[in-house]
Amino acid sequence: MSINRKQFLEMTAALAGSSIMTSTMPWFSIFNNPAPIGKDASDRVRLGVIGVGSRGTGLVQNLQELEKTMNIEIAAVCDNYEPHYDRAIELTGGNAEAFLDYREMLEEVDLDGVVIATPLYEHAQMTMDAMQAGLHVYCEKAMARHLEDVKAMYETHLEEDKILLIGHQRLFNPVYLQSMEKIKRGDLGPLVMMRGWWTRNTDWVFYDNTGGRGTELDRRLNWRFYEDLSAGMISELGSHHFQVANWVLGSPPESVMGSGSINYFDDGREVYDNFGLIFRYPDNIHFVYDCITSNKHNGVQVQVMGNDGTLELESNMQYQENPPEPPAMQKLVECIEQNKNEAIPIGGATWVLNSPVRMGGEYITPEYDMNDTLLYLEGFVNFIRKGIAPEKLTKEGYNASVWTLLAEQATKTGEMVTAPEEYILS
Repeated sequence: MSINRKQFLEMTAALAGSSIMTSTMPWFSIFNNPAPIGKDASDRVRLGVIGVGSRGTGLVQNLQELEKTMNIEIAAVCDNYEPHYDRAIELTGGNAEAFLDYREMLEEVDLDGVVIATPLYEHAQMTMDAMQAGLHVYCEKAMARHLEDVKAMYETHLEEDKILLIGHQRLFNPVYLQSMEKIKRGDLGPLVMMRGWWTRNTDWVFYDNTGGRGTELDRRLNWRFYEDLSAGMISELGSHHFQVANWVLGSPPESVMGSGSINYFDDGREVYDNFGLIFRYPDNIHFVYDCITSNKHNGVQVQVMGNDGTLELESNMQYQENPPEPPAMQKLVECIEQNKNEAIPIGGATWVLNSPVRMGGEYITPEYDMNDTLLYLEGFVNFIRKGIAPEKLTKEGYNASVWTLLAEQATKTGEMVTAPEEYILS
């Protein structure tokens, strides 16, 4: 069974006005109360896209889907790497004005907002320049390479009174919508721990034939490998799940400690190919997280563990802590009680293993084919039309970005790290 848009709107409408929606995920209300969409050219939301690499290409394609229904226009595209610049022109059929310099785009094209999908180290200046030019911004995660830049981006958002959304798309995922409802109404009982991991078996090389590690071209294209440009997997993968933990537990962490190293891909990269972290949250709850690029056995997962059950968010599954006995076990008990001697098929899938508990699992929400990135961009367009977005949505991106950088610091120092006072939002 697949969830369609009608079912999604019913799902969000059922929560509209509830304390769960208001306090935990107010941005979902936009789908049941969208901004009016005028049909005239003057009503059109005009967007620019800065960065048309792998992620930027996907964002352009999602925006093109919205062009069919929302009276929006990809009015301009920009990338300073010529093959990507050419790709942007091809993707948009030459209809969008194309630029090699984003500053020229901001000056020359009349836009309402921009979507930024450039390397991490470029986010801050581009985002601030766009907001200071009067534009709303959707910026890919994480926010910036340095804590002071994360703070500067947030402060510019407040000073310019412009929308700033960070691309943690799980915030718009129907599975997470249903999960947050279950968690907040107590279906899992008291929460006791969260666990997460992201395991892959890949060299993570996006571009070959760059001349090797350390060359100017490799730093430009495989920027994720360089410490001054990237926090590696901590920012590119882990930040997604750090945001989820903050959201589920309703607070940023109190501290983080961890360790990381390069133990397999010794090819000149400067960022870890494996790391492990422990975040401590209020009420003595921990989020244990690890990541590796040389073994994919465990895939990707986030578990929310309560005294009465567990949610596995990435696989859309939920498990009771004490599931009903399988039919064969019930029959066995019945035979013993009635002193009967019957053959009972207790092998295979009907037998409950001691560890781990996998019986009794069911979907959190019906299997769905909804694109959470598309939903997020739809929300962004609606927020532009309304001129405002829920501040909690911006804070989710801010706190995830701050704690991503603090987690990196913890792995490098081997010390327990807390947030400096100036980076804590009230």
